[in-house]
Amino acid sequence: QVKLVESGGALVQTGGSLRLSCAASGFIFEIYDMAWYRQAPGKQRELVARIEDDGTTTYADDVQGRFIVSRDNAKNMQYLQMNSLKPEDTGVYYCNAWNPAKEYWGQGTQVTVSS
Repeated sequence: QVKLVESGGALVQTGGSLRLSCAASGFIFEIYDMAWYRQAPGKQRELVARIEDDGTTTYADDVQGRFIVSRDNAKNMQYLQMNSLKPEDTGVYYCNAWNPAKEYWGQGTQVTVSS
């Protein structure tokens, strides 16, 4: 059974930091590109950061320089270090696993940044 379980979401003040974690199981983690998506209230889900199976990273323009995505293939974990948080970073953050054959999603973790 495939599982992606996010954790680490919280209420934090502007300028604060959070580290999100995604625990993966039930599939061959190291051959999947992993990503974090965000859905703000009333908006569509959008890509925040991606780390490919070879370690290549991509970031949305508005988080570049503030967020760092990483993965630990030995532990089947993905992480998102979020620094200098802004109110516009508020939303539900979803863990995503993708390869050309399949795609999986977690249930999400709420991040709220207060001004």
